[in-house]
Amino acid sequence: MTIERRLAHSGFTLTRDYPAAVARVWDAFADEQQKLSWWGAGDAMEPGEWAFDFRVGGRDIAEGTFHDGPVSRYEATYTDIVEHVRIVTTYDMWLDGVHMSTSVASLEFEPAGAGTRFTHAEHGVFFDQFWDGGKGREEGTRGLLDALGTYLG
Repeated sequence: MTIERRLAHSGFTLTRDYPAAVARVWDAFADEQQKLSWWGAGDAMEPGEWAFDFRVGGRDIAEGTFHDGPVSRYEATYTDIVEHVRIVTTYDMWLDGVHMSTSVASLEFEPAGAGTRFTHAEHGVFFDQFWDGGKGREEGTRGLLDALGTYLG
């Protein structure tokens, strides 16, 4: 089988207002135990390899197997961290061992009254058979932000 070599670019921005102080929302990303409590939470996936190294140049890995099929692998490198202000990562995704995409994501934390306005902006490059532009990427990120909202209460 020949794979058609092509690229697709996709970007999106999601904003959420959480009823928690910036430090609390920040800690949900910066503290490993807190991140484990909500990142990929749910019953749709059996967790696999996990690594957490929250520092500029540090790498995170989150791998899991969906109960109905494929193995998803996320590998991120932190490129910029300003405490309580922003986190910037580059990350790669694989599906069943096939390199799916490379993305740059920025996470911004701003006070909004007694809570936090959180903004996730992302631009991805999707490879070959994933050239549909990663239609599920924005949906998956929405799910993560919903899980974060549930975690924050």
